[in-house]
Amino acid sequence: MASQPRRGGVSLPDRRAPKNNNQSGIIAKLTNSPIVSHGKQAACEAVYVSKKLLRSTGKAAWIAGTTFLILVVPLIIEMDREQQLNELELQQASLLGAPPVNPTHPVPR
Repeated sequence: MASQPRRGGVSLPDRRAPKNNNQSGIIAKLTNSPIVSHGKQAACEAVYVSKKLLRSTGKAAWIAGTTFLILVVPLIIEMDREQQLNELELQQASLLGAPPVNPTHPVPR
């Protein structure tokens, strides 16, 4: 029973031996042409330049992001605290009965 071929399943075609007629085919002539080799070289150089550009862009984004976090975010937080303190002072002044003072205009005397 072991010598009988299996029935069903997928049968693959036999592999063909590669043609070796000394690169006389049209595809072989095209792949060995100087235009194709220059095109391959240009494509490789374009990939190299784009990788370097992406890497330097990533570095610049990292520098800009960390600078923003270190310098700008604390400034925004401090400005928000100052605004809340001014609003609290105005609220306390209005509860005590003092006339509201506009911080942008001086009080007339």
